[in-house]
Amino acid sequence: MAEPAKNDVDGNVCLSFLDQKLRKLHSKETVDLCEITAGKTVLMVNTASNCGYTPQFKGLEALHQEYKDNGLVIIGFPSDDFFQEEDDEKDTAKVCFVNYGVTFTMLETTAVRGSDANATFEYLAEKTTAPKWNFYKYLVSDNGNNIQHFNSRVKPSDEEFINAVKSALVKGTAHDTSDL
Repeated sequence: MAEPAKNDVDGNVCLSFLDQKLRKLHSKETVDLCEITAGKTVLMVNTASNCGYTPQFKGLEALHQEYKDNGLVIIGFPSDDFFQEEDDEKDTAKVCFVNYGVTFTMLETTAVRGSDANATFEYLAEKTTAPKWNFYKYLVSDNGNNIQHFNSRVKPSDEEFINAVKSALVKGTAHDTSDL
C-alpha cells in the first residue's frame, strides 16, 4: 500500500512517490506530479522515439482524450535505457508532439530501470516490475492501493487494457490484471 504524502485542498491524496516536480519535455517549465495526479487514476509509460512500439503514442493519446475528463492522467517518461531515444530532447518532442499529436504530459528524458531509475520508476519496480522494454504501462489507482503493469505488447486499444482503465477509474475499486 502506498503511503500518502499529502492531501490537496479537496482532500485528494498525493502518493508519496509522485511528490516531486519534474521538468516537462523540451521545456524549462516544471510540473508538480502531486498537483496533476492527486485523487486521479494515473497511467505512467516509459517511452522511446525510435522503437517498434512508438506508434502506441497514437493509442495513448486517444485514451487520454477519451478518459481525461473521467479522472485519468497519462504521463510519459521518455527514456534511453533501451537505446532507442533521440539524443536531443527537441527531436523527442518532435516525435511526440508533431508526429503523434501528444497532448498528455511528457517529461524530460530519464532513466526508468536500474540504479539510475528516477524515483517514480524505482517505486513502480519495487511494487511490480521494472520495464523490460519501452512502452511498459503502469496503471495506478487514485488511492495508490492498486498498481497494475502491462508489457509493451499490450496496446492502449486492447480491450483488456481499456477494461482495466475503466475499472481503475471507478473510485475505490481494486482489480489485479497485471498478467495481461
